[in-house]
This record gives sequence, C-alpha cells and structure tokens, in this order.
Amino acid sequence: MNDLAFALDFLRQLHANNSKPWMDAHRADYHRARGAFAGLVTQLLKRAQAFEPDLAPLSPAETMYRINKNDRFQQSDEPYKRHMAAGFKRGGRQSPWAGYFVALEPGGETYVGAGRWQPEPAQLARIRQEIHYSADAFHAMRQNAELLRHFPAGLDQSNALKTAPKGYDRDDPDIEWLRLKSFFVWRSIPDADVLRPDFADRVVAAWQAAQPLVHFLNHAVEGE
Repeated sequence: MNDLAFALDFLRQLHANNSKPWMDAHRADYHRARGAFAGLVTQLLKRAQAFEPDLAPLSPAETMYRINKNDRFQQSDEPYKRHMAAGFKRGGRQSPWAGYFVALEPGGETYVGAGRWQPEPAQLARIRQEIHYSADAFHAMRQNAELLRHFPAGLDQSNALKTAPKGYDRDDPDIEWLRLKSFFVWRSIPDADVLRPDFADRVVAAWQAAQPLVHFLNHAVEGE
C-alpha cells in the first residue's frame, strides 16, 4: 500500500492547487495516484464479491467515481474533488441501491461507509415503511454490537427532518429514525491507518459488519 502514500500526497497538493492548469501540469502524477487508488479498489472489490453476490458482475471501473466535480452541484470554484472515492453497489457506483463506500482524502478525511445516502422520495418512503412495519428487526440491526464496533456513531442522524414525515405521527416510538433522510454509517480514518498493511482488511471487516444494514435497505426498496 506504499503507493497510497503517493496518492494522499497528490491529493494534499491538489487541495492547495485546485485548478485545471495545475492538474494539466501534473497529469502524470494524477494518473499514478489514480492507479494507486484503483489498485486498492481492485483488491477491495475482489474481497467484497466473496461475501456480497450483488457485486459479482462489477469491474473496478464501474465502482470508481470521477475526480471532476459535477457542475450541477458546484458549491465552489474548485473543479476537482478533494478525494478519490468508490461505491460498491448493485449496478455500479451511480445505481440507486444501498452499498459500500470508501473515499481516500488526506488530513484524516479518508472514510469507510455503507448504506444509502439521500434516497429518492419513493425509496425513502419504502424504507420508512419497512422501519415502521419491521421495527424490531430494524433496531436489532442498527444496535448490533459488530456494526457499532466498526461504526461507533451508528446511523448518521445529521441529515433529518425537523418534524414527522407525512403519514407518521410525531409521537410514533420510532419517529427519531423515521425522520432520517439518509440511512448511512461511516467513520473517518487517520492517514497513518490508511498506510497500515491491514488497511484493506479493516475496510472489508467494516463492510461485512454493515451488510445487514445494506440488505435491510435493499429489501425495503426491492419491490419498486
């Protein structure tokens, strides 16, 4: 994983020089850094395919996101993302299914995650319905000791409605969870841990711990 040190250093420089002229002048370094990340993705995908059949048809290229920002979502003048990322889910990175994620970013911003971030309204409604109908299974899954060992914060609650969603009572015992607009677990990883030889092992172990969450979410929307 020594090449990941180069990739982190490249991303650190990109953060300080986020412009097309700089990228054009350092295109060879970008391809080397991208290749290092692709090597990690290839290893992770092969290992994930061993426990997640939905990923079997995917190639590494189908999981890796572009480093160029999408103009529709520009919030700054920077043309490039500050990270390299991949989404491992049925149908590839842009599919609407829940899945597994990894992003490489210096400064302790690398993260491993799993679940579904901001599903479309119809999917969100089905997930809420599944929580409402299968509350015991949902709570057992989100409170699972192995999941919380890898993702101590549990489900990310930063993205939630202020009130009850349409069709639910604000006094519903599960309202805290029905308000969520994303169903996602994640944790950040220090740069030093990214460079450890067991980094890939730890990512895969975290994904395996989150597999029940991914399956719960995909089961909820399966009937669409």
